[in-house]
Amino acid sequence: MLTIHAAPLVLPVGAAAVADGAVAVDGDRIAAIGPYEEVAAAHPAARVRRWPGLLTPGLRQDRARELLTRCYHPDPREADELGELPLRGEEFERIAATMDTTRRAGSVRRGLQRMLRHGTTHLAGPFGADDPALRTAVARSGLVVQIAPSPVPAGEGVPDLDPFAAGGDLARTAHGPLTAGGRADLAVFDVPDEAALHGDGPRPCVATVLAGRLVHRAR
Repeated sequence: MLTIHAAPLVLPVGAAAVADGAVAVDGDRIAAIGPYEEVAAAHPAARVRRWPGLLTPGLRQDRARELLTRCYHPDPREADELGELPLRGEEFERIAATMDTTRRAGSVRRGLQRMLRHGTTHLAGPFGADDPALRTAVARSGLVVQIAPSPVPAGEGVPDLDPFAAGGDLARTAHGPLTAGGRADLAVFDVPDEAALHGDGPRPCVATVLAGRLVHRAR
């Protein structure tokens, strides 16, 4: 079913921003981008999802391998003991020393799910043949692997589930531009303007669309 995602501002990247804009999605592809009234008129039978804030391309997580292999993502049932944030450094090493295959797989799966909650649709790779379990988990998640070097060498700084935490603007952090005919990988943030995406304040992701599927929606 064709779906129109509408927002007060659509930022396609590489093209002009569209106030009161919309992206029409047909299957896993973008059918149209433009002002909501024009897109809706061209697709009168489409389902409409209205979002607050900004609609952007999905983001790329440049430190995905670190986040998935050098961090532990606690199970919600472990929250009282371990909290909810990724554990790294000495805390990770302590858990990793006794972590079996099942527990590691659960951590990787939760890490991928939590990336989706931050608008991530693409991961910087590659994920080598030395870790087939990791490659399988990434493939099953639907996230796209882009072969791109990380701008921050592994081990430097603190990897963060929020791709904007690395300090890049939208053009640097997005997986690429939104274009008609391209794959429908979108993110929606409840912020007033583009500057708020890479500022110091909160940037709640209210929705992530992966290949046309709504895979995250904030409650």
